[in-house]
Amino acid sequence: MTDQERPVYAVVGSGYMGGGIAQSLALSGAAVRIADVDIEVARRNRDRLIAEAEQFAAEGLFPQEAATIIAERLTAATIEDAVAGAEFIEEAVPEKIEIKHATLNRISVAASPEAVIGSNTSTILIARLAEAVTGPSRFLGVHFSNPAPFIPGVELIPHAGTGEAALKTVEGIVAAAGKETARVKDTTGFVLNRLQYALFHEATQLVEDGIATAEDIDTIVRTTFGFRLPFFGPFAIADMAGLDVYAFCYASLQTEFPERFATPRVLDELVSAGKLGTKTGAGFLDVPSDRTPELVAYRNKAYVEMKKLIDELGPAPIHPAES
Repeated sequence: MTDQERPVYAVVGSGYMGGGIAQSLALSGAAVRIADVDIEVARRNRDRLIAEAEQFAAEGLFPQEAATIIAERLTAATIEDAVAGAEFIEEAVPEKIEIKHATLNRISVAASPEAVIGSNTSTILIARLAEAVTGPSRFLGVHFSNPAPFIPGVELIPHAGTGEAALKTVEGIVAAAGKETARVKDTTGFVLNRLQYALFHEATQLVEDGIATAEDIDTIVRTTFGFRLPFFGPFAIADMAGLDVYAFCYASLQTEFPERFATPRVLDELVSAGKLGTKTGAGFLDVPSDRTPELVAYRNKAYVEMKKLIDELGPAPIHPAES
């Protein structure tokens, strides 16, 4: 691919998140322009992103030629110059609606009418942000996770007026960067943060109630169900455990927490219909029962390989080193 054939993208907001997104897009084959509050900030952040790429390559996290590639494909510009002619524009400015509205308005004025515009917001309703966008059918949430170069999941959040063409365009762009997308509806917290904060809220309740320390709760999460999560989501895990088992556990939890752990309606409906997960061939994901041995074999191998990886990496440097 020649420089003339490369797709042109822009990232407005070149800090930690925006910079990581820009690195990912550049490594995917695009020419990427970054912009910030002024061009000097964007230039400094370009230098930082190239230096980071050198470090990541030395650590085996990026391809060896990553710094050269990013230096060739990443340019710093003003907001107007960055978005002019760009096919895709990602807004990644601070999480304040007034800043995002002002930035999205500037982007809309300077960008091509055909450009797809995404926001990396993690909390603000996309419909609210769309108020500042000219041609809102081309606008959607494109929520990368921190650190953007290394986390593969990206939430795509259309608002009621987002066009299907814009969604498909972004799905292709994100896939080219080696990431996976999931479409979710425009609601407060979207999916990622609702799940993340639900877990965090219950964890803090356990600490406040004196049930366990923060350190022990972290140990339990990362060595049990958290250990499964790189391979299976909560519905696949429930199907493998048995939805009838989940229903029994809810009933037990309700002896002390009747409202907090009320049985989900969808779980009740599945159990009542005899859809108990992989053992019956139907559940949340409807995995055929004849594939259960294959699924179990994959699961067991995955967990053994994960344990090997953790042993190889060693413990996370959370606690001070012993003297």
